[in-house]
Amino acid sequence: MKKWRTLLARSARHSSLETRTARARLPARRTPYFAKIAKGLRLGYYRGSASGSWVASFYRGKSGYETKAIGSADDTLDADGVAVFDYWQAQDRARTWAEQQRLAATGKVRVGPYTVANAVKDYLSEIAAEKKPTAVQGAKYVFDAWILPRLGPIELDDLTTEKLVRWRNELATASKRVRSKRNAAEQATRATPDDEDARRARKATANRILTILKAALNRAFYADRASSDTAWRRVKPFKKVDEAVVRYLSLVEIRSLVKACPPDFRKLVEAALHTGCRYAELTRLKREDYNDDSGTLSVRLSKGKNRHVVLAAEGKCAFQQWTSNLVTGQRIFLRSDSKPWGTSHQQRPLDEASQLAKIVPAVNFHLLRHTHGSYLAMAGVPMAVIARQLGHADTRMTEKHYAHLAPSYVAQTIRENFPALGLASPTPVVTLHRLSA
Repeated sequence: MKKWRTLLARSARHSSLETRTARARLPARRTPYFAKIAKGLRLGYYRGSASGSWVASFYRGKSGYETKAIGSADDTLDADGVAVFDYWQAQDRARTWAEQQRLAATGKVRVGPYTVANAVKDYLSEIAAEKKPTAVQGAKYVFDAWILPRLGPIELDDLTTEKLVRWRNELATASKRVRSKRNAAEQATRATPDDEDARRARKATANRILTILKAALNRAFYADRASSDTAWRRVKPFKKVDEAVVRYLSLVEIRSLVKACPPDFRKLVEAALHTGCRYAELTRLKREDYNDDSGTLSVRLSKGKNRHVVLAAEGKCAFQQWTSNLVTGQRIFLRSDSKPWGTSHQQRPLDEASQLAKIVPAVNFHLLRHTHGSYLAMAGVPMAVIARQLGHADTRMTEKHYAHLAPSYVAQTIRENFPALGLASPTPVVTLHRLSA
């Protein structure tokens, strides 16, 4: 055990290898110049005619030394920590590789390369027993779309902070992903917004994807499948991009949107505005989930728990009408062909209805939920009540999105006490006289 602890010791000095000037004085030769950096671990430097390279050499007892190439030395090019390494970077890489060999020798990690794709696969299989299937499917989509194509083949021990930062930055500047050829054609005809809000939104998306990647990599590290978590621990999310920018529909936009929807989808849109429920929550509702006596909906959650959503008079009237001819077990909301609404059936009719209603940018289903919460906040409903209605675990998320809309003591006091400055020029009123015939 003591032997392995020495691998974590602080960096070892070596005057002949630390600087490019010192290395330039070394004669070129076929065998490397070695510096002992830990017990059983050496960092080697090959001196070529023009430049050199680094290798790590690890002692395996009777089997002798095992050697691994690390990369080029910074003899002529500046070190980047990816392909070109200075003495200290090469030493860190050698220690990381040696630690991986230790874990493999003790059977804690698989023998052979362990890539990001392996870590993702293990992560998804492990969380399948911990999370809802929809959450696992959502995570898989993120991995397949944004993480595996770029990072999947890379071994965890070859990940560097620079590689991950470059990937994160690419996410923040990439155009919006489209899921079908039709959507791609529509997207091509639209101008991609590049204002401050659009850039903030892309950075916020990159932060969420980075969080999911770190979850998989951290699980691999804590399961001893990776020798270090330094590379991704140093990658920080973009700052000040998650401030809530709540958009909600005006009453005129609400009426125009509802009128533009086809009859079967119109019911879903109205229900979202009346309840603030998520799309998936509404599509699962059955006749027995509506209680006409209390004017509430019972929204089924995970682990057998329910949330009770209160309906105002107009919402209660709508659900009375929608459920009057249904029997127990029947879904409240079905498509015109009597089939259930699917996972991604909501956006296309919303895009079409937004276009007819001339609402730009187009409405997404979550905006209907925001609209419900925003009108409650502006009416002075307490944050705790809104959180309960929307199904937030506590008021933190509710306050983040809606607190600025709520009437506040500060705003009220300022408006009541700030004097009129008399700067606005009065608009002259012109009296119009009817001309005599």
